Amino acid sequence: MQRTVRTPDGRTLAVETAGDLAGHPVLVHMGTPNSRHLYGPNVADASERGLSPTARAMSGRSARRLRSTGSRCGDGRAAGPTCWPARPCSPISSRLPRHSRRLHHTAPKGLDWFAGMGEDNVDEFQLLLSDQNAARAKIDKERDEALAASAGDLAQMLESLLTPVDAAVLEGKMAEYLSYADHEGLAPGSQGWWDDSCAQIRPWGFELADIAVPVLVMHGRQDKFVPFAHGQWLATHIPGAEARLLDDDGHLTLTEHRVGEVHAWLSQRL
Repeated sequence: MQRTVRTPDGRTLAVETAGDLAGHPVLVHMGTPNSRHLYGPNVADASERGLSPTARAMSGRSARRLRSTGSRCGDGRAAGPTCWPARPCSPISSRLPRHSRRLHHTAPKGLDWFAGMGEDNVDEFQLLLSDQNAARAKIDKERDEALAASAGDLAQMLESLLTPVDAAVLEGKMAEYLSYADHEGLAPGSQGWWDDSCAQIRPWGFELADIAVPVLVMHGRQDKFVPFAHGQWLATHIPGAEARLLDDDGHLTLTEHRVGEVHAWLSQRL
């Protein structure tokens, strides 16, 4: 079901809801760039468990505003009351000055933020930190390339980020879905991608120590999109977090093989 919702600040968000529409609502946060569209096999699993996933509005047809990671919660409340992250997030220090206009970050104590990260992501973050104009031009160029690419082109485009386990699932339905989501999310422009990139290196707007709800941290050791050490750091610093740190998984394999486990974990707590 495609629908639009209004945020308290008057913006319009385009969202997609599927699964058991009478079931428990679950807000899905995907990676970037992406769109509101949900992955079919995961929708089927959610429906069987009495869950109704709604994809958060990010790139694509939704009104944009530059924001911190924490401020996304307002959009989440407008779309649905329950949320879970479909992909691990890279921890950035939330201790930086809140009103700093310069893009920079300080890695959390005890974490080598770039270690184990694929070359393409390292290059993008370092350029974003050193030259915003060049970083924006690069995102615009990569948007054009993504819009011209097919599902069969993704493996080559993401080569520096793909470990063997992730390369093995980047085919068939998964490749078609990611290609479609990129096309839909980037069709209106690159602003959503840019906003998300900037938010990743700005203060989060909240402290991990303040989290008081159950949290499941699931991360694969074979992940070069977001290094495994980031998941370990989150599992250590989120109070009471349950950690499933998986030796044989990567980044994409979590979406392909592990979402059912997340749905089961959620269902036990609803």
